[in-house]
Amino acid sequence: MEKRTKKKEQDGQQESLEHQSLEVSMLNKDSFSDEELESYLSKGAIRASDEITVPPKILFVGDCTIATFGNFSASTGKAKSKKTFNISAMVAAAVTNSTVLNYRACLPEGKRTILYFDTEQSKYHCHTVLERIYRLSALSLKKDDPRLMFWGLREYTPKLRIAVIDYALRKYEGVGLVIIDGLRDLMYDINNGKEATDVMTVLMAWTSVYDLHIHTVLHLNKNDNNPRGHIGTELENKAETVLIISKNLQNNSISEVRPMHMRDKEFTTFAFHIDDNRLPVLDSSMSVTVLKPREKSLVSLDHDVHKDILGKFFEEHTPSKYSELVEQISQAYEAAGYKRGINGIKNLLKLLSGKGIIVKEENGYIYKSECFDNPNPTSGNQV
Repeated sequence: MEKRTKKKEQDGQQESLEHQSLEVSMLNKDSFSDEELESYLSKGAIRASDEITVPPKILFVGDCTIATFGNFSASTGKAKSKKTFNISAMVAAAVTNSTVLNYRACLPEGKRTILYFDTEQSKYHCHTVLERIYRLSALSLKKDDPRLMFWGLREYTPKLRIAVIDYALRKYEGVGLVIIDGLRDLMYDINNGKEATDVMTVLMAWTSVYDLHIHTVLHLNKNDNNPRGHIGTELENKAETVLIISKNLQNNSISEVRPMHMRDKEFTTFAFHIDDNRLPVLDSSMSVTVLKPREKSLVSLDHDVHKDILGKFFEEHTPSKYSELVEQISQAYEAAGYKRGINGIKNLLKLLSGKGIIVKEENGYIYKSECFDNPNPTSGNQV
């Protein structure tokens, strides 16, 4: 009976994998046959004789490229900074292949379809966003435009959201642009390293396999200007473009759009406000806010920096309580020139404890420097 049950479970898992794309199903596997590995190896081969075409550039600000096929990008910002208004203008430009706000789009023929997935808003608010895009595009609200499809995934689990997006990419042809408004909602734990890597991997796979561009949205930390969590660090490292949307310091009814990170040359910061029709329009009346250079998040610092700070700290300290650990580690990093907010310290400690670098034992917290190179997540208790 037990064998039959086990076989039934295995058959069910196999059937589940067969209804997923290769890009998603590989996330659920821990072992691969030689035949599968040979297939992966063959698909990844790059030869000198290959004729590789230059990927189309599809979205610009002025003459600065912010989006090409085969890549993904992101908009970030604090809550209520008008990120979705900015995305609406971007999508409207893409729908009409024209200029809206400061975005100029040029999607090639045969790749004009846009898929928009919202993971956090209600159906009412999702419809409000869709209506805004139609109005910016000068489209009639009495007829659905086949170039743009919109879904709300608020009530689904992270795994189901990924599966639904994957299914839509397999179902619809001619897709050139995908919006995922709520990248964080494709994960259970925003600071989980494996989940962050998996989400980045599937984004890169989707853009490559379907030859399109994905634009995502992620919040910034409340206490600094870094994208949230481990996923934010991965996003900065791998995205083609990261934009930051923020309120103007002199007038919080005005939002500013500036480049945080770009592979192409950076555009000049521009500003917009919301008019009486609840649409974003350019605003040239205010001078843009000049920000200090953005500080790197602690989790993105080199291992050698952490080893030096933590080595010196734990030579003299053995905190017995978590609150002591947070306060004293914060002071140690500040003394080394890396003053950060409390959330930044806690995110770092969560990452270090997850890799077995800082563990709690009977007499307090201890440091295991060897785990930087050989992570041991089962070592001791997490912070």
